[in-house]
Amino acid sequence: MTQSPATPLPPPKERRRLREAGSLTQAQVAARVGVTRETVRKWENGRTTPLGRRREAYARLLAELARDTADSPVRTKTPPAPEPAPEPAPELEPAPAPAPEAPPAPSPAPEPAPEPDVPAPALTPAQAFDALYAFCAPALVRQAFLLTGRRELARESVERAFQLAWQRWPEVAVDRDPAGWVRATAYEYALSPWHRFRPRHRHPEAPPADASDRALLDVLLHLPPPHRRTLLLYDGVGLDLPETAAETEASTPAAANRLLRAREAVAARLPELSDPTELTRRLAELAATERLRAARPPVVRTGSERRARFWTRAAIAFTVALIGTTALTLRTAPRQYEPPVPSGETVQGVPPRVAPGPLSEAERELRSKLREETVSGPQRLVPQGG
Repeated sequence: MTQSPATPLPPPKERRRLREAGSLTQAQVAARVGVTRETVRKWENGRTTPLGRRREAYARLLAELARDTADSPVRTKTPPAPEPAPEPAPELEPAPAPAPEAPPAPSPAPEPAPEPDVPAPALTPAQAFDALYAFCAPALVRQAFLLTGRRELARESVERAFQLAWQRWPEVAVDRDPAGWVRATAYEYALSPWHRFRPRHRHPEAPPADASDRALLDVLLHLPPPHRRTLLLYDGVGLDLPETAAETEASTPAAANRLLRAREAVAARLPELSDPTELTRRLAELAATERLRAARPPVVRTGSERRARFWTRAAIAFTVALIGTTALTLRTAPRQYEPPVPSGETVQGVPPRVAPGPLSEAERELRSKLREETVSGPQRLVPQGG
């Protein structure tokens, strides 16, 4: 599989001029290309350059705007011509004098300065997060459903990915592709093998109602997870091969091999999907048939903050318990070395102890006699006071 050369693009200033000549806003261009308004602004400023299929879509849009501008020159925005110098009114002419001085020549009117780029109002972190969530979450839920075949797990994966993004928002906000960061996190959580041990994931969910959709979803779920993810990123999301390889943490030849094997497996089960274009269309239709709705952004942010507080308190409690255990050990530990007590040894030649048996009649009589004559007995048996 060879990689086609990059589509040429006009300079950044020409991109902005073509957009303004077509009476389009940055948000409208972003919606048509499939990116955010901030990304289009960076393309027009020259800070970043589109890649892959986004570059091709952006180049086609600029070419259309250039043709429209050439067909209707009235729509082009020309800089305003400088205003002519105002002629002095008659009543303002100086009165004749004996030695009239020539009036100073009127200075030409200054050319109007180009309008400065008015920066967009800065968004708060919560507003920026909500905008990213509103742009990415609906599509990510459908993609996660194609990866797992489970609706609840798809929603949970997207929510967990955005919760992690909110916890690391200073890092995600300056990332080159925040949507790709969240997508990779959601895919990793959705394809985690630990879900098989959860009780509610031991039984499959209800399949789609349409027979063709059920067949396609069954083929996807029988693919190995790396092949399934590569196929979805390339034919479903529309990433090019290097971007797919980077997101799946594989080399470009390995990603191409996975893609080819996944397509062969799909074509073997469903021959009508051997064409990649038809496969892309069917993946989009299958994802669109499921009514999957993500939670609202404030709910996700609140859940992320609650989870962060829980784990912070758990870490503090564990640290306190560890410190207490260490202090108790230091308190009760011996201060000096105490040799261990050796184990007992068997002594040879000592007869075993025998319990006394019952007394005989003579022994009982003797015991009674001794008890009765202890005080009144012979003098030698009576204790004397000191």
